[in-house]
Amino acid sequence: MSKNVTQVMMDEHQLILRMISLVETNTEKMEAGLFKDCNFYLDAIDFVRNYADCFHHAKEEDVLFVELVKNGMPEKSSPIEAMLMEHDQGRAYIKNLEEAVLKSIQGLEDQQPVIAENAKGYAALLRGHIQKEDQILYPLAERVLPETVRSRMTDAYEKATDPDVEKRYVAMVEKYEGC
Repeated sequence: MSKNVTQVMMDEHQLILRMISLVETNTEKMEAGLFKDCNFYLDAIDFVRNYADCFHHAKEEDVLFVELVKNGMPEKSSPIEAMLMEHDQGRAYIKNLEEAVLKSIQGLEDQQPVIAENAKGYAALLRGHIQKEDQILYPLAERVLPETVRSRMTDAYEKATDPDVEKRYVAMVEKYEGC
């Protein structure tokens, strides 16, 4: 029986989507004058950098994408190149969001539109990105990756998985969902 090498990432997408929903909801509230908690945005930035990027994207970039290229998918002009570009776009949104949040914390009052623009931009980008991965790239990977690499891939995912990181970010999302 073939080992599924994308399910772990689809599972991680679910937690990322939950955080994205919180970002969207709180940004709408902020724009309506009903939400001013900059610490939420700092936590969301922490989540994106340490869970979505270091924990999740690292598995894609360092394991899945590498194996896809080794097994015939081109690096350039390919779904991999598109996904990597979107990872970089997401990082730019988060950098801009962080700068605006920190300026807001320091008392600059004109940062709300910048916070909203980058929070919404990131959320929209990631929703589309996750949909492409879950519905196009991952099913393609499951079809093209040979059985001989699958155990090595799941072993690499296991080594990259830190249960404490996962618990921390699940707890963070649950805390904000309970607010």
